[in-house]
Amino acid sequence: MAQEIERKFLVKGEFKHLVNKSVRIVQGYLCSVPERTVRVRIKGDKGYITVKALGNSSGISRYEWEKEIPVGDAEELLKICEPGVIDKVRHLIKSGEHIYEVDLFNGENEGLTLAEIELSAEDEHFEKPEWLGEEVTGDLRYYNAMLVKKPYGKW
Repeated sequence: MAQEIERKFLVKGEFKHLVNKSVRIVQGYLCSVPERTVRVRIKGDKGYITVKALGNSSGISRYEWEKEIPVGDAEELLKICEPGVIDKVRHLIKSGEHIYEVDLFNGENEGLTLAEIELSAEDEHFEKPEWLGEEVTGDLRYYNAMLVKKPYGKW
């Protein structure tokens, strides 16, 4: 079983001068109940389908299964997704031995910037750059599947 271990933070400072690579992501959800999500994503010129389960009590670990699919298939699946779409630009920033994925949201979630870091263990040590803000790991409001239903711009 594939396990995703990640921590999520708000971004409070300037980070763009540190960006190594950026890519636009558009995604929708075929299913977005808290117990399981089925996500369709176009990331750059590639398509993906992803299944995620509800996280553990800390919100740090959860089951994740992802497969690349043809971008045309992803475009077709996006047409039958639940209402709402996530549109964001993901910036990759190296910090120590890790890569932060910093998502700058557009559309109804404009104004929200989140940083995620994937770890190999829940207690793994990682550097926290000065632009990292409050940790929001486990706060369901910041899950993309919830941001589709209740966008940041409507909080």
